[in-house]
Amino acid sequence: MPDADLDRIAAGYRRFADLEARGTSAIYEEWARAIADDPEILALLAELPRRKQQPHLIFACARLLGAPVGPFAPVRDWMIAHWPELCAEALARATQTNEAGRCAVLLPVLSRLNGPLALIEAGASAGLTLYPDRYSYRYDTGAHIRELHPADGPSSAILECTIDEPSVPERLPEIVWRAGIDLNPLDITDPTTLMWLETLIWPEHDHRRRRLDAAAAIAAADPPHLEQGDILESVPDLVARAPRGARVVVYHSSVVMYLDAERRAAFAELMRSLEDVTWVSNEGSDVFPEITTKARVDVGGRNILAVNGEPLALAGTHGQSYEALPGAVLRA
Repeated sequence: MPDADLDRIAAGYRRFADLEARGTSAIYEEWARAIADDPEILALLAELPRRKQQPHLIFACARLLGAPVGPFAPVRDWMIAHWPELCAEALARATQTNEAGRCAVLLPVLSRLNGPLALIEAGASAGLTLYPDRYSYRYDTGAHIRELHPADGPSSAILECTIDEPSVPERLPEIVWRAGIDLNPLDITDPTTLMWLETLIWPEHDHRRRRLDAAAAIAAADPPHLEQGDILESVPDLVARAPRGARVVVYHSSVVMYLDAERRAAFAELMRSLEDVTWVSNEGSDVFPEITTKARVDVGGRNILAVNGEPLALAGTHGQSYEALPGAVLRA
């Protein structure tokens, strides 16, 4: 196995430990750092296609199959002993974390758009972020707690987020149509699907599992319209089918990161070419370099939330924080 491949995988696991897991999941941070220094495990990972080598997927598949959750030493023994099963599971699955909490960082934008809105999510997974008007929100500015609830009363799914005072939304958006596209749409009413989504949540994050269950119940009561397809090919068709008179918003969160650089650029070009569409992206700093350059700040492992290619805020990857960029103005 070429050393360059092993070095690349090791660097990816160290980056995951430093920028994503540190301070958020001690278990995943330990696992990632240990794997980055383990030539035998790195060689096994190198047998997988590149898109299947990522920590999120490998760790979730291992837990789903029964790997012990705790110190890495017994996990390492388990991975080596069960590598054929783990490899097969990783090949069969994809990282489709469907974090309803991300609605908390989308809402500062959606609430300020003139509606009614037609939402289209690229990379929708099970579609849980298609319901920003059905959840309750608790925004913490450091000085005040501001709550927002649906018109029919508080939701069973409560999304919490720290935020700067000027960015706190004043209302929930009016949504008249919602649809999603995904290579592998997930049926939220299927118990095995819900189990996989729960496993994708990091070990210590029990609050996210409770939130997932509450959001899943809301979606199951009114299942989203999801279609199977490639986002570069299928988004324009959904845009064309959106109801007349509605403002079309195409958005995505931590999805385009899974495309290669050429397809990322092609997707950005596609979004810029769609007339009368508001494009909301919520991706890591390495996804759209031109957006990151405009942000001119240290992202520090957070996502950059942008509208029509213009950066507005830094957002926690699970929707836990929203920080407006200095001088950023929503123009949409």
